[in-house]
Formats: sequence, structure tokens, C-alpha cells
Amino acid sequence: MKTLTIFRHAKSSWDHPGLKDRDRPLNKRGERDAPIMGERMKAAGIRPSLILSSPAVRTWATAKILANTISYPIEFLQRDSALYHAGLNRLYDVIAAQDEGFNSITLVGHNPGLTDLANDLIPNLTDNLPTAGFVSMLIDSDDWDLRIRESVKLLEYDFPKRLRQD
Repeated sequence: MKTLTIFRHAKSSWDHPGLKDRDRPLNKRGERDAPIMGERMKAAGIRPSLILSSPAVRTWATAKILANTISYPIEFLQRDSALYHAGLNRLYDVIAAQDEGFNSITLVGHNPGLTDLANDLIPNLTDNLPTAGFVSMLIDSDDWDLRIRESVKLLEYDFPKRLRQD
């Protein structure tokens, strides 16, 4: 059995229109929501043995906040350029390339790829994985080639506005 958690980066800033997409930082809401969602991930019992992140500034910042919040060693965080705006097939390739010794992996990345992955593994789960939202699932598989799997069970689907009254 494998546990896969997909975590969409927290809300990013659009204050500097001249910045390249990869260079956009988190905004105040993103900085607020990322640790809250890390706490909720921790409370759900999700303990990744590997966290992989897109190298985009907003995504890497989200991954570092998440790691700090769940007491995951920052030095073990990994950036994977293939996760930057990855589509479904590329996400499956990145996941399949991971060592079978990892039983729980968290990907920190972008939409629409993460929403597509969530819905491919758990059909009709969501129209949109919100910023700082995550989906965690238990997968009946001995390896990380998730194109071939027996079953997938939803463990947790959470996002900032789910329990907050705005």
C-alpha cells in the first residue's frame, strides 16, 4: 500500500506583473493558509517519507512551510523541475520514478495537473483543487507506477475555506 498526497501551492501574489510565472511569491493569504493546511494535514495523520516540489517560488515556499509545520526535515525536500505546471502524464511519470522504499509521498505542485490527477485516481472528486488544498489517498499498489493500480481510497480532501467562515 502507498499513500499519495497532492498539495496545491498556496495563494500567490500578482503584485509584480513583470515577474515571470516561476518567480511569483506567496501573498499574505498564502503565507497564512500554508501552515494552517500543514497543521490540518498533520492532524489527519499524513506523514510523508518524501516531499517533492515544483521549483516555482510559490510552490517551493509552500513546500518549506509545509515541511516546517509537519516536522519534516527541510534538507530532505526535493525540487523536481518536471513538476512545474505538469500535466497528468508527466505527474504519473514523476511518481513512477520514485523509489519503492518510500511508502508515502507528497507532491507540491500546480493546477490544472493536480486536479486532473486527483480526478483520475478518484473520479469526480473535485472541479478544482483550491490553492493550499490537498488530497491524500491510499493506493493498493506495491510500487509507484500508479497507472496500474487495484484500488484507491480517499483518506482526506481538505482546503482552507472548507472549515473557515469567511
